[in-house]
Amino acid sequence: MKTVTARKLIIILLAMAAISNCSFAPTEQALTGAPAHHTTTGFKNLYIEDPSKSFFSFLRLRMFGDEPWADHAKTAGDVPFQMLDRSRVMNPPEDQLQVSWLGHSTFLLQYKNINILTDPIFSDRASPLGWTGPKRYVPHVVNYSLLPAIDYVVISHNHYDHLDDTAVKLLGATPLYVVPLGLKNWFLDQGIPDNRIQELDWWQTADQSLTGPSVQIEAQPSQHWSARGLFDRRATLWASWRIHLHDTSIWFAGDTGYNPILFKEIGEKRGPMDLALIPIGAYDPRSFMQTYHVDPDEAVMIHQDIGARRSIGMHWGTFPLTAEEPMDPPKRLQAAREREGLTEVDFRALDLGQTVLIEKAIPAVSVESP
Repeated sequence: MKTVTARKLIIILLAMAAISNCSFAPTEQALTGAPAHHTTTGFKNLYIEDPSKSFFSFLRLRMFGDEPWADHAKTAGDVPFQMLDRSRVMNPPEDQLQVSWLGHSTFLLQYKNINILTDPIFSDRASPLGWTGPKRYVPHVVNYSLLPAIDYVVISHNHYDHLDDTAVKLLGATPLYVVPLGLKNWFLDQGIPDNRIQELDWWQTADQSLTGPSVQIEAQPSQHWSARGLFDRRATLWASWRIHLHDTSIWFAGDTGYNPILFKEIGEKRGPMDLALIPIGAYDPRSFMQTYHVDPDEAVMIHQDIGARRSIGMHWGTFPLTAEEPMDPPKRLQAAREREGLTEVDFRALDLGQTVLIEKAIPAVSVESP
């Protein structure tokens, strides 16, 4: 049996109570006359049975299980890191999509004088408490107050490593926040005006009176869950997002597990995507994480299912959420990519703080023999 110090036990209890799938929610039932993913208590996933594993299940696994657990702080220096090049993000090319990875699931997307942030987390910890919980083990890549003015923020769900009050307070009412169903009240509580929040169900598109005709932001399904405490499991919706800027489509997966139906459906309805942002980390141990977190092999499957022309991996190298070593995700991504005959240009992992330009891929054209 593994020994756990009192301090570690407290940290695990507090952190996982905030971000884990607890078992105190009331029994959900189908909601008559509503979409299939709506229930009497909130929402559900469509193509799986949500497991009954609880926060206590995770705690037991973490404390007493045989799964080796990485010492993230010890190996954090292996994660490739650079400070954000502010000269580039303050002066992006107008006619080419520029993407900067700020860590975890936070990207700055810039195109045609439009600036978008995905799941911004500016805090040191992914936790409701500033003194405990998963602590960022790499430095911040920028002073966030020096970012360019943000036009839109898209939020995938309400877990603490994706929805951060520090970021929202800093960004204030300047951006339009596009969020899944049920999250509007949280933003109102942070002082964001009603007219700066757009709350959407799956397959709904943000009001063009708010975004303008050149920007279309659509909520799409993902396979995940939500909670910010012990008693609100799946009370608010989770989502992936299709962001269409002028002539370019970007798909932001948020946080998700894999099933063989959902992403093919997205690809058939809305694909292909010029760029997909897909999680590749927080996947071990698979016995516990597989339902809601993809590994790099499944990430490549999503890339193929949605018809992504280019993809970038995210959700790794920032917070110590799961058992794998910090550099395992990009290593496994490389192996999965090679097995599928993909190149690094097709699906890559960036350095933290790195800024890249996305060349538009030219679709292959079949030529019939005369």
